[in-house]
Amino acid sequence: MNLPNLLTLLRLALIPVLVAVLDVGTSPGLAVGAAAIFAAAAFTDWLDGYVARRRKEVTDLGKLLDPIADKLLILAALVMLVEAGRAPGWLVILILAREFAVTGLRAVAAAGGRVLAAESLGKLKMVAQTIAVLVLILEPALPAWAHTLGFGLLLAATALAILSASRYAIQYGRSLGPAAAR
Repeated sequence: MNLPNLLTLLRLALIPVLVAVLDVGTSPGLAVGAAAIFAAAAFTDWLDGYVARRRKEVTDLGKLLDPIADKLLILAALVMLVEAGRAPGWLVILILAREFAVTGLRAVAAAGGRVLAAESLGKLKMVAQTIAVLVLILEPALPAWAHTLGFGLLLAATALAILSASRYAIQYGRSLGPAAAR
């Protein structure tokens, strides 16, 4: 197993640790600890891709595991934030629905021999979600206005998620060609 895949597995291994720390309580110290775990896990997302490209170690396993690890990290953190009352459930449901829809669309496209390439908007969505989650995790250690900031960032991330999902749907429709228009 190569280093990029090990970094992805590390990200997956950090998810239950993050969930456990978020589940223990909401003290400022726990919030900072959870934020450090989340930030380390999120950093491995960037690092595994960088190392894989730099060392020419891109693998099919990495292509499969990396997006799964990303989604699980964000969604696990968001579910715990809903449980703690720091994120609205309806926004998390929208994000969850988007992830299932896009993943399903990509699977259908792949089954038909088509590839829906990752878009810059999807990457921007991931960055926005990561920052929003980080602020919401840190909320107990920050001033009161942090909740409003975190909510606003999550709202923006959700809008980006919906917009990028619509672009994937358009990309899929175009990949079908003129026959699909009939």
